[in-house]
Amino acid sequence: MFYLSKIEHTLRLPPHLLSLPLEEAVKKELENIFLDKVIADLGLCISVYNIYEIEGGFIFPGEGASTYTAKFRLIIFRPFVGEIIAAKLKESDSNGLRLSLGFFEDIYIPNHLLLSPSNCKPDPTKRYEVIWTWDFDEGKLDIDGNDEIKFRVISVNYPSIPIEQTEDSKPFAPMVITVTWRLTVRDQLTTMAWALFHGGRMLKRSKRFEYLCLVN
Repeated sequence: MFYLSKIEHTLRLPPHLLSLPLEEAVKKELENIFLDKVIADLGLCISVYNIYEIEGGFIFPGEGASTYTAKFRLIIFRPFVGEIIAAKLKESDSNGLRLSLGFFEDIYIPNHLLLSPSNCKPDPTKRYEVIWTWDFDEGKLDIDGNDEIKFRVISVNYPSIPIEQTEDSKPFAPMVITVTWRLTVRDQLTTMAWALFHGGRMLKRSKRFEYLCLVN
């Protein structure tokens, strides 16, 4: 899920940072440039891990700041295909579920990769959203934001920035993770056994239930 990536970047050091030690000043500027940003084909930048080389310090004609070239390592978030991750429900619509890790919220389960069989109904408390329900032989389970959902990653994509966006279009997501929430036969039996042990109705469960969701 997390890994280190070596980066080389040339940056201008703003005058207000010149009073700091050089490495600290460069780190602050790198954090301003990279933190919480997505680098295509690398992932989401979480932190500057370390700086192992700084060169330069030149002030070019017409500029009021010194320029440095830094070599450093970033902590990057990018799950690998097949990785199992747990997240909470962010929102849901007829297309499926959107999940959140807290620091990253563009994780999607398309409706055809939900637990089967599942159906949805309008959410009376949230306009434009729906409530997905998993139907199984022994009962029903509403999917809400109280439970932890475990899923398996099937793709990580970096969409191109759209040239034009309409007013009602969703905010652009520079990294999109698509996942699956299908159970194996073994996990389905485990889930149903848990439900029966707690009275046969998951809707009346007395503690948080974690869904272990793997594809065959």
